[in-house]
Amino acid sequence: MTTTGLGSRGPLTGVRVVELAGIGPGPFAAMLLADLGADVVRVDRPGGSVLGIDPAFDLTNRNKRSVLVDLKAEDGPAQVLGLVERADVLIEGYRPGVAERLGVGPDACLARNPRLVYGRMTGWGQDGPLADRAGHDIAYIALSGTLSMIGGSGDPPTVPANLVGDYAGGSLYLVVGVLAALQHARTPEGTGQVVDAAIVDGAAHLATMIHGMLAAGSWQDRRGANLLDGGCPFYGCYETSDGGYMAVGPLEPRFYDEFATLLELGDDAPDRNDPGQWEALRARVTERFGSRTRAEWTEVFEDTDACTAPVLSLREAPGHPHLAARATYVEHGGLTQPAPAPRFSATPVSVRSGPALPGADTEDVAADWGLPGLRAHGREPTR
Repeated sequence: MTTTGLGSRGPLTGVRVVELAGIGPGPFAAMLLADLGADVVRVDRPGGSVLGIDPAFDLTNRNKRSVLVDLKAEDGPAQVLGLVERADVLIEGYRPGVAERLGVGPDACLARNPRLVYGRMTGWGQDGPLADRAGHDIAYIALSGTLSMIGGSGDPPTVPANLVGDYAGGSLYLVVGVLAALQHARTPEGTGQVVDAAIVDGAAHLATMIHGMLAAGSWQDRRGANLLDGGCPFYGCYETSDGGYMAVGPLEPRFYDEFATLLELGDDAPDRNDPGQWEALRARVTERFGSRTRAEWTEVFEDTDACTAPVLSLREAPGHPHLAARATYVEHGGLTQPAPAPRFSATPVSVRSGPALPGADTEDVAADWGLPGLRAHGREPTR
């Protein structure tokens, strides 16, 4: 496993980002910008994170620096606005109106720095009937229709951790929006602006292809009845004799032929092209996978085009030969973690530093950003 920390900082070297501490998609978006080389300063609040995780293990704070500022203190907003004046991007994940009440809303920040990209990360968005309501990933993907597609027919929808909403529909869309707005701000006539990234919007947008298929009549608006949602017997997961699972996805005929041969389905296997025989085919595939262990089936399908792979756990994945060869996972400071992605030929990225401890970088940030008053405001870092 590769240990990173040396070399180029990445394509966003020179970009300054202020992150107002929060949880979930905002910190992950800021981590991605930091992974790409941006100088991300996280403004932590006294008292620590509401998640209760030891800051030393919060990998979403890697490659960042941290200062402590109490935004409810008399001089708190001025400290943040001092950072904003020197920044390219700000990211916050408060409910609508909270940043304004704290004195660091878009109007105050853009008045201080007209070219600032002000990124707002919420679940429901900045407006609409639910904008002021509390929520979490599961509610956002439920309302967008995305959750309704995940899971087996007749079963409750399957909760996909918080990957589809918080991180795919939230963080990644915020990063795309911030980078697009930053490009605009740097044009001759460009200005700063507010990026309203709502998880409901992103989660809905992720299903664009499915909506097209639905309109064309090639997708049924019910779970577990379609080509890509587990309804198809050659696109899903099957249990092996030792309780493991194999993931199967040979959609194309030539890949399916190789799959059927290796699985030894037999010449009398139900026709894959007839949906009326799908359940019979599923039963045959289930029986075959149940006859051997995951390791045995992995060996059978290794180095083939049958589009079949073992379902690995989080702890198993870093040891897979392909992921190890690509250094998809790296070790830094004794913590195994996903490496920054994507990859760049001219400006390679890396894990340069471990999770930023709250307040630990106040002196350095004050010096680098030219804010001597920040030193007096900072407090001892959390250990």
